[in-house]
Amino acid sequence: MSDSASSENPYGTPTTTGPAPIRSFQSQLNTLIRGLLKVPFLSGIVGKRLATLHVVGRKSGAVYDVPVAYTVHGGDLLIGTALRPWVKNLQGGAQVRLSRGRAPETFTATVYTDEQHVLELFAVIARDNKQNAKFNGIGYLPDGEPSKADIYQTWQQGGVVIALTPAEPMARVHRPSR
Repeated sequence: MSDSASSENPYGTPTTTGPAPIRSFQSQLNTLIRGLLKVPFLSGIVGKRLATLHVVGRKSGAVYDVPVAYTVHGGDLLIGTALRPWVKNLQGGAQVRLSRGRAPETFTATVYTDEQHVLELFAVIARDNKQNAKFNGIGYLPDGEPSKADIYQTWQQGGVVIALTPAEPMARVHRPSR
């Protein structure tokens, strides 16, 4: 992106200053959240849309447990975040494990960094999870829709969307007919 393009927002003036900076206590907070997400009855209280992503380092092979907020969309799980170092380990269709208060599930990761996908998918996430939108610097218009100018600003500042596709189709709930 060129310097001139980085200062222009084709969708107007953002309603926020952008994604929240990582706080100095984020590591301790992540440790606490990871612990709470391991306790079955507490995981639902901590957050219905929170899970632990188990990311394997490409070079080190070390496993990094990252608490993430997710949105279910079209059979996939969407995670909106900044391009943090751990995200690079998911590029290229990496297999990843995710724990949602039960046994870890295996997914194939797709990392979207392009404008079109990030704007479209971050809008889906923002409609579903206002707290995640706030954390990522996305506000809302008077009609309740997420601000496209804010989503564009988030993308300009390194926002990406990770789509997790189940390695095996998620079990469908069978409801007997009446």
